[in-house]
Amino acid sequence: MACNGSGCQSGCYKDEEEPKRENLAVPTKTDSASNGNICVKCKLNDSVSGYGGIDDGRFCADCFRSNLFGKFRYAVTSNAMISPTDKVLVAFSGGPSSRIALQYVHDLQERAQKNFDACRDRSLPVFGVGVVFIDESAVVPIPSGEMDEAVGFVSSVVSCLAPPKKELHVVPIETIYSSDSSDGKERLLKILNAVSDPTGREDLLVNIRMLALQKVASEFGYNRLVLGSCISRIASHVISATVKGQGYSLPADIQYVDARWEIPVVLPLRDCFAQEINMLCRLDGLKTLKLSTSPSSTINGLVSSFVQLLQEENPSRESTIVRTAGKLIPFQFNKIPEITDGHVPLATRRRQKRYNLKSNESVSSESFCPLCNSPLDKSEIVNRSNHDNGSTGEFFYAACCSSCQYQILPRDSTTMEQFYTDLPQSIISRSEEANNCNLSLLREQIQDCLLSDDEEET
Repeated sequence: MACNGSGCQSGCYKDEEEPKRENLAVPTKTDSASNGNICVKCKLNDSVSGYGGIDDGRFCADCFRSNLFGKFRYAVTSNAMISPTDKVLVAFSGGPSSRIALQYVHDLQERAQKNFDACRDRSLPVFGVGVVFIDESAVVPIPSGEMDEAVGFVSSVVSCLAPPKKELHVVPIETIYSSDSSDGKERLLKILNAVSDPTGREDLLVNIRMLALQKVASEFGYNRLVLGSCISRIASHVISATVKGQGYSLPADIQYVDARWEIPVVLPLRDCFAQEINMLCRLDGLKTLKLSTSPSSTINGLVSSFVQLLQEENPSRESTIVRTAGKLIPFQFNKIPEITDGHVPLATRRRQKRYNLKSNESVSSESFCPLCNSPLDKSEIVNRSNHDNGSTGEFFYAACCSSCQYQILPRDSTTMEQFYTDLPQSIISRSEEANNCNLSLLREQIQDCLLSDDEEET
């Protein structure tokens, strides 16, 4: 029998006297969703398509913007990436991902400023934002004049953002040695040219770039470093790191937060696809920058092309790769240190406590590679006493991870000694700290076998 309910959409049949009324009924959600041209969220506007993402053709332009910003905002809030008292530094290369990261961080700051202006007691501060652009023309072959145009482009993008004002830092990568070093470029070229493997040279440049970002953040008082790494780049990194034998340290690189550095690194676009980011740039007319570089024949470049091909065949490939790698147990430094500042809202602190990694859900690591700062497995920790009589170069070589030893570091002792001499002081200092840490760890491991000061050997 019929239910006779005017609003019933359960599929039950109606009285035969009402055939015309059924024909005039408003289309159901299922009917609207079956139309490929209608947005599945608002059911009003035509959907946008053509960007090849996992949600291609599902949302209209407005809902697409809202969905993408929602991914960013959820990553920021659930992982306590940015609090009102923070000073955030956005790494800006001019590419689509860093362009969207900068725009979204600006949007958060603009909303915080409006809330601050509307609040009578002005008790909730507005987090600060800075932008850094690393000039790599000293080590990367870029046509003359193009870098000047790139710097001008970056300056115009930052200056066109609405208040609050963002401070821009344009930093040559060779300043990793010293702000006023005249031989920084020469020393940097020496260590890069000493690496025979193209993939190793590319990875070393990535490590040096991170040190340059950390140096700027530390010198200017920032306490967060925002990178624009998206799920597409992370998927490529998962495969390339596995190929290069970096499986143990892989979980450290793919989390939302990486606090092993002096300034914690956060990835608020971790859940966003490169195709979505490119589409948003086109929809909003956001200009991007792409410097002229030679084609990459490294493992990283080949893997990136391979993952891109997989994504074209199946839009969920990148997500599957990252979700599979996400099952690996992260490290204890993959979280923001617990917030104790009274200026931070209680809701933010509770949210951080809820989503932060628990001690039984993470792995501790006391030792890191002095060159790439990857966590070391206990099997990779070398007994330094075997190298007490060796040179500093040999000592440094033994302290590094197996991937750096194989792809970056020279095998010849003389070349290795010169390579060590030309390294930035920050890497050398990290090696010395690692040595002290490993000695302490070794002493703890053999503590039961040691004689105490008041015991005599029998």
